[in-house]
Amino acid sequence: MKKIKIAHIHVWDKKNKGDFGIVLAVKDLLKENLNNFKIEFIDFPIEFLREGTNEDIKKINNCNIVVLGGGGIFYKYFMPFNKKIINNIKKPLIIFGVGYIKEIGTRKMEEKELESIVFLCQKAKVVSFRDNYTKNFLVQKGLAGKEIDVIGDPAVLLNEEKDKKIKISKDKINIGLNLNYSGWLGFGWWQNKIIQSYNVIIKYYQKNNADIYYMVHHPGEYKILNNLNNVKIIDVYPKKQKYIYSKMDIIIGMMLHSCVMSFGALTPEINLAYDIRNFNFANFIKCPELAIAPN
Repeated sequence: MKKIKIAHIHVWDKKNKGDFGIVLAVKDLLKENLNNFKIEFIDFPIEFLREGTNEDIKKINNCNIVVLGGGGIFYKYFMPFNKKIINNIKKPLIIFGVGYIKEIGTRKMEEKELESIVFLCQKAKVVSFRDNYTKNFLVQKGLAGKEIDVIGDPAVLLNEEKDKKIKISKDKINIGLNLNYSGWLGFGWWQNKIIQSYNVIIKYYQKNNADIYYMVHHPGEYKILNNLNNVKIIDVYPKKQKYIYSKMDIIIGMMLHSCVMSFGALTPEINLAYDIRNFNFANFIKCPELAIAPN
């Protein structure tokens, strides 16, 4: 079997279920679709595109192809990308299911940041975004004429693994909840209202013979979990977490990937949206009514 090396540039935050799940899904999809090859992945953090070293560039160019993504790569905290570094990538670059992030209340990207994204995409041999908004937005900013596919979020197709330790009752309604307490500063604006609303939901469903599960997506959420009444906490490996999603009757979530995983697990979801990407995902699946603004 022929061996190939794939340089995989991505957000590598294993504490965040969504970021971790995206990376796992991309690797599995590549292995499944390149099954005639034995793949060796060489991982690089997204920060490489801003501050990569000559040694990093040498390692990248020692691979057969370069895959960027998926997920929220176009995010102000990773900007601007370094055009010199991008130019020094000599192997075919594939942009895989990436998207734009802009949280409610945060600044717009600066022109130099947007220019660096357009430059990166122009360099790529293949470009795919996770939603139509990212495509349309960047076409307006200079990507007109570039062939772009919209493929959705790769984490939708994350493989599931059964967790034998966690038992979900088949005789009860099972409700999954999630909050975004991963560093979004805007949560404080609506915190009391959101917590109060979630507890109303918890009380109502528990009166009607339901089990309420809290689906942890980031360790920061533990700081606020004691504000929710009588929830069962689920915090497992992303593939196992997605399996648990498949056992829920409905998910009410905030973190984007609480809803992406729910959708991929064929479980109905409602998203309390804090970011333009949440609305974009709801539009992508043709259910814009499932994304609700906190205000």
